[in-house]
Amino acid sequence: MNKLTRTFAAFVSAAAMAITGTAASVMQISEPVDTLAVDDNNDDWLHAEGSRLYDMNGNEVWLTGANWFGLNCIEYSPHYLYAGDIDDMLQEVADRGINVIRFPISTELILSWKNGTPYQISSGGMQAVYNPPVDQDDGNGGVVKAGTYGNLNKDFVESDGKTLITSDRGFDIILDKCKKYGIKAFIDIHSPHADNSGHNYNLWYGKETADGTMVTTKIWQDTLVWIADKYKNNDTLLGYDLKNEPHGKGQEGEKAAKWDGSTDENNWAYAATKCADAILEVNPNALIFIEGVEQSLSGAMPGDYWGIEDRMTNSPYIGAWWGGNFRGAREYPIKPEHGTSQIVYSPHDYGPSVYAQTWFDKDFTTQTLLDDYWYDTWAYINAEDIAPELIGEWGGHMDGAENQKWMELLRDYMIENHINHTFWCLNTNSGDTGGLWKNISCGQQAGSTQIQWEEEKYALMEKSLWQTQETGKYIGLDHQKALGNNGLSLNEFYTSYASTEGSNLDGGTIVKDGKPVVSNPSTPTEPAATTAAPSVTTTAPAVTTTSAQTSTGNGNTDSTMFGDANLDGEVSVADATLILQYLGNKDKYTLSEQGFKNADCCDNGDGISTLDALAVQLLDAGQIDKLPMTSNK
Repeated sequence: MNKLTRTFAAFVSAAAMAITGTAASVMQISEPVDTLAVDDNNDDWLHAEGSRLYDMNGNEVWLTGANWFGLNCIEYSPHYLYAGDIDDMLQEVADRGINVIRFPISTELILSWKNGTPYQISSGGMQAVYNPPVDQDDGNGGVVKAGTYGNLNKDFVESDGKTLITSDRGFDIILDKCKKYGIKAFIDIHSPHADNSGHNYNLWYGKETADGTMVTTKIWQDTLVWIADKYKNNDTLLGYDLKNEPHGKGQEGEKAAKWDGSTDENNWAYAATKCADAILEVNPNALIFIEGVEQSLSGAMPGDYWGIEDRMTNSPYIGAWWGGNFRGAREYPIKPEHGTSQIVYSPHDYGPSVYAQTWFDKDFTTQTLLDDYWYDTWAYINAEDIAPELIGEWGGHMDGAENQKWMELLRDYMIENHINHTFWCLNTNSGDTGGLWKNISCGQQAGSTQIQWEEEKYALMEKSLWQTQETGKYIGLDHQKALGNNGLSLNEFYTSYASTEGSNLDGGTIVKDGKPVVSNPSTPTEPAATTAAPSVTTTAPAVTTTSAQTSTGNGNTDSTMFGDANLDGEVSVADATLILQYLGNKDKYTLSEQGFKNADCCDNGDGISTLDALAVQLLDAGQIDKLPMTSNK
């Protein structure tokens, strides 16, 4: 083999993975690429730089999702799987543009997995059956005839077609299904114990499990480290929200979560920092979501301390939503020994239908909310480029009045300021907020699930989902697998959309130099710890068109810029990806006349082949210094 052919063999399978849902024309590959659509390269991990999140190549990403609770409850599975099929439901979630799901869970449930005694999914939490393919012995001298049962959530039952599997196996299946539809996930430790009302408990420790085990800070941390280690090579599970809504009134003292510089057990900042370091020791690529507390000391009077009785006037405490108060983070930020590249602050924020807070007592606006509550409580972290933020919970009832107004104001603020978020919630059974789903019903067969959405509420939230500006295509967080039936993978977005119409991030953003991740499916990729961010231009929503470029920087002497297939004025892996996409599916991926001329950069004049894509990659990797090139094939 000559040098080019040898190098081509090393590059070809990696390049093929950049094409999603197209037939590969690449040498020695005959199977459709969609058979490789599930991304197993372990290259979707994210990291923080300033207030933004990026992929391994420095492309900015935006987590825009929703909560789906139930794993935290005594059913040990996401709620409403007793009314619908998981494939049907996740397909709709992906098709509706939700690119990440926050799954509340309990320390108790993970502890059962860690101890090798996993709780079984409750029959009250899931309807799951399947059709035995052949007649089976029922164990009592009888026969279960083939086709006796239905075919619903069939992956969650044992071989008898009706016995539910254990919850740990169920969670594996949930992650696999998320991967199948291009959805990412993270878990949230909603309470120490499995309890449908466990979120009301203040702390991450101090409650007993069903078998009488007391959940301690050590058990809480150890279970998170265990699950982080278990899934360290599964980038569907992007990270860990360490504790839902640590809270409590200051006057409760050691029974309430506080944020200060002490090493007290109830100091959330100290516990979260130690836990973050322990997780990052086993998986340095995981995102760590840190929520706030409820109250902070106000400094109203000298000598005030945590635990002092409240006063009717001149209170020693400043209040906030549970998990929403980050005032203490100014003086005591979360700084693990492993660095801050994986830290995301995650406040919760709600409107007046949940509780009539004082900042709603006026004709509130975005500015009054910032002045009276948002900025000093949590928004400064993003605004001052300290760290990324993800609003882990926001939502509420559509009242046509103040609560709806608040939702619209927060939504628009998040869009304009690149704030990540997960809406509360998909479930219909959240009493103080309602959900995005209105009703779910199904028959006994997969494919029969009928989901009625709260369309008005979804329409409000939908504007804050990551999507292209003109075509409205939803953008996923997986580099190879597109989000749902009509969405995009990250590679598709950064190859074909980012530099033209861009996305709604920051109210409208064009990215000029996004770089797709092209990985060899047989060799898992080690994510970069930090990367240079691509340059971006923030604009009002508009379509930006490109024209043929003229350059002599890569060896050409006329108007053709060899290798620049996408006409962005540069030669990069993005051009190689577009060439392969064009070869795989000319109906879906097109080249302009000039782009076609530019793409013919290996053995110029013989048309476009996979060798042209390889030539671009060789130039990008510095193995050749100019184009066009000759293959000596």
